[in-house]
Amino acid sequence: MYQLFNRCPKFRLLTVVLLIGCLGGISLADTDWSRFRGPNGTGVSDATNLPTEFGPDKSVVWKTSLPEGHSSPVLSRNRIFVTGFSGDKKAPKLFVIALDRKTGRELWRREIPRTKAGRLENVNGPASASPVTDGENVFAYFQDFGLISFTAEGKERWRVPMEPFNIFYGYGASPMLVDDKLILPVDQDGGSFLLAVDKNSGKTKWKIDRPEVISGYSTPTIYQPKTGAKQLLIPESFQLSAYSVADGKRVWWVRGLACEMKSVASYDNEYLYVNGWGFPLNQPGKQIPTVDFAEGLKRYDKNKDGFVGRDEISGAEPMDKVLAPNYGFDAFDSNRDAKLDARDWDVFRSMMASENGLLAIKLGGQGDMTDKAIRWKYQRPVPQVPSTLLYQGSLFMVNDSGILISFDPATGNVIKQGRLKGAIDKYFASPVGADGKVYLVSQDGTVSVVKATGEWEVLAVNVLGDEVFATPAIDDGKLYVRTKSTLYCFAKSN
Repeated sequence: MYQLFNRCPKFRLLTVVLLIGCLGGISLADTDWSRFRGPNGTGVSDATNLPTEFGPDKSVVWKTSLPEGHSSPVLSRNRIFVTGFSGDKKAPKLFVIALDRKTGRELWRREIPRTKAGRLENVNGPASASPVTDGENVFAYFQDFGLISFTAEGKERWRVPMEPFNIFYGYGASPMLVDDKLILPVDQDGGSFLLAVDKNSGKTKWKIDRPEVISGYSTPTIYQPKTGAKQLLIPESFQLSAYSVADGKRVWWVRGLACEMKSVASYDNEYLYVNGWGFPLNQPGKQIPTVDFAEGLKRYDKNKDGFVGRDEISGAEPMDKVLAPNYGFDAFDSNRDAKLDARDWDVFRSMMASENGLLAIKLGGQGDMTDKAIRWKYQRPVPQVPSTLLYQGSLFMVNDSGILISFDPATGNVIKQGRLKGAIDKYFASPVGADGKVYLVSQDGTVSVVKATGEWEVLAVNVLGDEVFATPAIDDGKLYVRTKSTLYCFAKSN
């Protein structure tokens, strides 16, 4: 689940500090890799002297075996925190783990009680949400348990067990900290909400229902307008919404996003960039015609019970194929009862009408800003999971099969597009940038390092030999990459 900024290579550090202070509301002391994708989810670090060539036996400071998990490592001054699981995905043991940053030595491991069974589809796992740290404590979320917090020494501070969520692929966003609040977005098929708890006690500060939101997997970004309270920017189904950090109320929104959002937004000092992909049929010009629920009942409701049943779908028309059980039916069936009601049908129609793409959106406003805020759209294929990276004046996006595209963020014009050498697999990790380089990691563990310019060029291709789903972390001249079985700390060889 991510991305973002820097306008001038010569003044990169200054720009990072200014943008984070202005947009993210984060102090200089917090500009470390303490949450998913680092400072305010940007994917950008001011670290220098980073390695270009590395691997399991090259430029390794240390490597530590870990249990499986898709979550990314987060860093405090002297700790690394990760989550993981062991055993069967359907009945796993869950862990929060702390490592020593200098040596990689495991300092403690706490097993989290599994109190329920969360829904999982495809490659998602029970330890996908990345933890977050305030530098002293760590906070984690597991869909099979809820929220929990530990001290740096591994002492439990508080826990908030939570009910199972109805999310199609299973939970994929990550908790985040804003001042004294721990924020958890819950985008699910029925009963979506946004939760803020006190980071010191776990007690609820506010909870906002979002009934119009369906399954989503995006982690919010913090935005500080020129006046007023900080806001949470959340790419939701069909729209981007901004919520007040103070009380959770929705302030402004922009319609036109894809039906299912997984990426974190990138931004500069005025605009936000976000990519979304739902179905192949959401490509503009390929959308299929649909009918209203009454017509749908006439067409499919063979037993006349007032629902469209999973076993009632037949036919060879495009709509029939989309609704087929082996394609889209389960994504539209919000309560998993093998029947589509009127609400499900409305969601189906909205999902089919939405468009895949990458959008540039002007930040700020009040109410519905759709007609004023969209600066440009790019509607050729975009990635399903990885976020974009806005770094040194260019916007980078990687598609499956290793197609890297750089954009001019002001116009949306493509600067360069090409296939990364040796990259042929899918991408789940988001690109990250530092030291004038962009790091891109494919599922099979191929790490491409490219020069961070619009006219990018490949500097090195490194092979880790193990699956990678987690986004790397960067800090203090070190690159941290988590594979399926190992966490690596890489640095330039002396």
